[in-house]
Amino acid sequence: MKIYCMSDIHGCYSALCDALEFVFDHLDEPDTKLIFLGDYIHGGEDNIAVLKKIMGLQNIYGHRKVVALLGNHEEMVMSGFSSVNEMLGSGEYDDADDSYRYWFERLPRYHVEGNTIFVHAGIDEDSGNAWEYCTEDYIFTEQYPHRLGKIHGLDKKVVAGHVHTSSIAGDRRFNDIYYDGASHYYIDGDVLSTGDINVLMVDTDTDKYYKVTENYNIPIEPYDSEAW
Repeated sequence: MKIYCMSDIHGCYSALCDALEFVFDHLDEPDTKLIFLGDYIHGGEDNIAVLKKIMGLQNIYGHRKVVALLGNHEEMVMSGFSSVNEMLGSGEYDDADDSYRYWFERLPRYHVEGNTIFVHAGIDEDSGNAWEYCTEDYIFTEQYPHRLGKIHGLDKKVVAGHVHTSSIAGDRRFNDIYYDGASHYYIDGDVLSTGDINVLMVDTDTDKYYKVTENYNIPIEPYDSEAW
């Protein structure tokens, strides 16, 4: 199976549409999925358009083909701490929150396919194979700081967003997909600064991971600070 995924859209509708251009031709193919890793709202030009786009894709292709996971910004709305239309602390609220809260409340916190765990922030890595039972809800959506290195007792890799890859790399120039060479792929490229959303493709049959671009699928190599 080929799984395409992206994360941390933060209301950036134009960037979402650009990223989806890399994926649309594949959605009609058998044995493919598209997974969104959460944080669809807050920050960009149109939260509502982003939500409508993702929900529309689920209506067309089904929730098994297009999977949307819960992020911490959706949890903020569910808890009443924030709103769908709140933009960078502006305090703008309206009735739109109620119409989307129902969708938020039903979003899963993680998705497993083959050798890969897809999640917004992370899992309880100290629990090994018992991670599904031991991970507390807040870790799935809010884990901070990020984890790196081999996950002992668990023969799977984790694909997550939540933390900008520039922060993980310690290099503000780096906004690409970050692979630690062991168990972690991070894909949040800080769309609010760059205007771009990273698209990762996981081939579960071969256990290969690729960055998807307009013309090529580029194999992901471990981050090398000297290359940047």
